[in-house]
Amino acid sequence: MEPIIQHPWNIDEQEAINLQRQLALQVKKADQLTDVSFVAGVDVAYHAESDLLVAGVVILDATSLQVVESVVIQDTVEFPYIPGLFSFRELPPLVRAFKELKTTPQLVVCDGQGIAHPRRFGLASHLGILFDIPTIGCGKTRLLGEYEEPEQERGAYSPLIDQGEIIGGVLRTQPNIKPIFVSIGHGISLPTACAWITKLSPKYRLPETTRQADQLVNKVSAELNSSR
Repeated sequence: MEPIIQHPWNIDEQEAINLQRQLALQVKKADQLTDVSFVAGVDVAYHAESDLLVAGVVILDATSLQVVESVVIQDTVEFPYIPGLFSFRELPPLVRAFKELKTTPQLVVCDGQGIAHPRRFGLASHLGILFDIPTIGCGKTRLLGEYEEPEQERGAYSPLIDQGEIIGGVLRTQPNIKPIFVSIGHGISLPTACAWITKLSPKYRLPETTRQADQLVNKVSAELNSSR
């Protein structure tokens, strides 16, 4: 897979913020999904004592949720740790990983935020715009916004609201389990995003895309840590 949009990554904080605001205008909040055969999950793990990181992409069969392909990239951190600008740290190696995929996903789930972001342009939105592919932000924690607890049954969600705008859904993927935070990345509506995350979470709080990507990068990262 090759990105549709190219832009420089070696930029300063203000340039990155300006780029986010510019690209956020291109985010599509309606369903652009075609038939979904394969779903990707992405995650990044950082080395404990150096500037190394491990970026991983896993491809799951959308029906069986079995892993059909995975790619891992080891890289060094090039962008500083600045809240709200994580995509500038994590996307360069993830883009490299996507370029190595042999299986093309129709949907990508990111361990992070989409439009539930101060500038409505988290990592999931950034990735979706780069490849013009439907993406979902699926965070374990809230970045911003207010909400009421959703009902306790599986699939229930309540709106996440910031400054009067619905920026995501607080989704209960398992009965009586702490909810997760779902937001539009690009090319998908919030109800469809929540439905997909529920489908991808048949047994656990987190979707299989996130679980498998997390296990992949943490395994490689642990091996990297032990070898140093």
